Amino acid sequence: MIHFVGAGSGAADLITVRGKKLLEEADVIIYAGSLVNPELLDYKKEGCAVYNSAKMTLEEVLDVMFAAEAEGKTTVRLHTGDPCIYGAIREQMDVLDEKGIAYDYCPGVSSFCGAASALNLEYTLPDVSQTVIITRMAGRTPVPEKEEIASLAAHHATMVIFLSTGMLEKLSERLIAGGYTADTPAAIVYKATWEDEKAFVCTVGTLAETARKNQITKTALMIIGDVVTHSHYNRSELYNPAFTTEFREAVK
Repeated sequence: MIHFVGAGSGAADLITVRGKKLLEEADVIIYAGSLVNPELLDYKKEGCAVYNSAKMTLEEVLDVMFAAEAEGKTTVRLHTGDPCIYGAIREQMDVLDEKGIAYDYCPGVSSFCGAASALNLEYTLPDVSQTVIITRMAGRTPVPEKEEIASLAAHHATMVIFLSTGMLEKLSERLIAGGYTADTPAAIVYKATWEDEKAFVCTVGTLAETARKNQITKTALMIIGDVVTHSHYNRSELYNPAFTTEFREAVK
């Protein structure tokens, strides 16, 4: 059996209870060494074989899985955050489907959730933003033309931008081209929930300057929108005494 497991946003104790149990039981662990906290490997049992996929190709990862399956072993494929976001899991699953190899998927805490916790931030504030767009800049890996940053920025929703720390000047340019002003609130969160986490509130126009000043060059998320400063919003109707819900009547 192969288990795809989300490692969580960084801190070793933010893996799910189920994910930790699967790590403890695994005979083989293949982990994304460039991003996953190595402290998670402390959960492995004695004799567990460990592979760092940062140094491997897809084919090499699959070969390890095939070999483990042939020997009746249990494999954990440990991905950063929740692997449904930029985890490259589908290409692995498709091959396993072709081979008739059983697998399942244990979700994790995404780094975009960890980034919100670093700022005590709510992405969906009433009358400010009710939509979160998770995206990335086009770089060595392209994005579909219809998902170019400026097109998405035109919605003025909350945006969380992955894999773009080295392109912040261009990011600011495309956000402004899409309709955000240079003084729109923004934030950079470096290594969310890790021990060396750093979070900086800035603006769309000062993203690159903020990163340079604080020597942030990788492993960071950018958050764009008025929710960053959360200075003007209406309270939730759910807890408003004048609002009737399924569970209580409004106070007259």
